[in-house]
Amino acid sequence: MEYDIMTKTPVEAAAPVNDTAHYSLHLYVTGGTVRSIRAIANIRKICEVYLKGRYDLDVVDISQDPMRAQSEQIIAAPTLIKTLPLPLRRFIGDMSQTDRILVGLNLYPGGAALLPRGEL
Repeated sequence: MEYDIMTKTPVEAAAPVNDTAHYSLHLYVTGGTVRSIRAIANIRKICEVYLKGRYDLDVVDISQDPMRAQSEQIIAAPTLIKTLPLPLRRFIGDMSQTDRILVGLNLYPGGAALLPRGEL
């Protein structure tokens, strides 16, 4: 039996792809580092391809707003937090792993191996 890598639920029990929900995303980065710039570009590209017109992306530089990072319990950067639609999800580290991000955002069913609209 296959399992959704993010929720650990059997694939047939995984929630269906939600193509109408509005997504609220918060990306925490550290200054203008190469890793931060790459994370911002990758998440923006994912949002534009898969969530066009149905997302809010808040980019927070934790070096400029350490109190917000502390209140959100950010322990590493980059960190992406999806607050809507529920459930809340956190992605920590490499934001270039498009498949992992899409599965975690429930943007393709059951963690399918291939991207539905081609690779980014």
